Amino acid sequence: MWRHIASNALTFLLLAMFLLGGVILWGKGQYEAEGPLSDAICVEVPRGTIFDRVSKSLVDQGAVTSGPILRIGANYAEKTDQLKAGSYLVEPRASMEQIVDVVTRGGASTCGTEVVYRVGVNRVSVQVRELDPATSKFVERAEFEQTVEDIPEIYTEVKAKPDTRFRVAVAEGVTSWQVTEALRSMDVLEGEVGDVPAEGSLAPDSYEVRPGDDRAAILARMEAAQEVLVAAAWEGRDEDLPVSTPEELLILASIIEKETGVPEERRQVASVFVNRLNRGMRLQTDPTVIYGITKGEGVLGRGLRQSELRGATPWNTYVIEGLPPTPIANPGRASLEAAARPDSTDFVFFVADGSGGHAFATTLEEHNRNVAEWRKIEAQQPTQDN
Repeated sequence: MWRHIASNALTFLLLAMFLLGGVILWGKGQYEAEGPLSDAICVEVPRGTIFDRVSKSLVDQGAVTSGPILRIGANYAEKTDQLKAGSYLVEPRASMEQIVDVVTRGGASTCGTEVVYRVGVNRVSVQVRELDPATSKFVERAEFEQTVEDIPEIYTEVKAKPDTRFRVAVAEGVTSWQVTEALRSMDVLEGEVGDVPAEGSLAPDSYEVRPGDDRAAILARMEAAQEVLVAAAWEGRDEDLPVSTPEELLILASIIEKETGVPEERRQVASVFVNRLNRGMRLQTDPTVIYGITKGEGVLGRGLRQSELRGATPWNTYVIEGLPPTPIANPGRASLEAAARPDSTDFVFFVADGSGGHAFATTLEEHNRNVAEWRKIEAQQPTQDN
């Protein structure tokens, strides 16, 4: 009898284990299977929340079919205590496993509302925008200049929300003074800024910031990023460049940055300046004259006068030999790379061609023809009132 009971018990145990294994395999399949979402959604993970609340939110939004399976799978993967606060885009048909990875991986939020402080050459603006999960594209809600315009109500509203993201976007070619003044005007930041960082020492890029971040610390991040870019460009430079230090490469890159906004032209423009330096010719570039007038503190806002082209300043490359003593702006990665590895050309002249780019020439005669063509185009353009 006992043998019969033991045999039945063993059979029951094996059956139970078989059923349990089947349940586990089924649950694993559900956890890894394609999810029910037909459209992308934005999932908010509040700071300090727990996984059970996120699980309920995902069920309510139709992103998962079973909260318990989601929690069991996340717990088995040891991720229930790794939630990262933010707003995250969940793609259509995302599995529970993929969703857990999204809300625990960390990094910048990928959807929701963000405020972008854009530091440009001619203006500093604030943009409030929101990601549309259906299109994965940002929709602008407001755009204004904080120091000269009334502040929209929506900016005040989103600034106070805990899941709003903030970024400082620094354009190529801005000066260190412009960046410093822009940071001073941003009301979400704190702390004093001392001396303006050295010209050219700040990397143009997009920087994630948080309310209360220290302004000086943000500038330090920009300086550290630029050091990396300059070092990489210097390491990969052509051996026969007419520059002897990373600082000189940075100066050359800043001139290239200010001379063209056409990415495909940067290496050609670089070749002109390299050829001129190799031949002992003056660089004769207008942006250096402008910097000698403004010292990088704002924009000139008008054309150059003949007297200014002849005026002696440390930066006026119509007057001085070689490179100016400092950069004239903060160049980006592309201009640094162009300065380090310019195209191989015989060009020593260029002038605007009316398309936003430039016409390049190897001889003065050819250049004069290009200038004459530009004068015709310039004469046909409508006069702007000052």
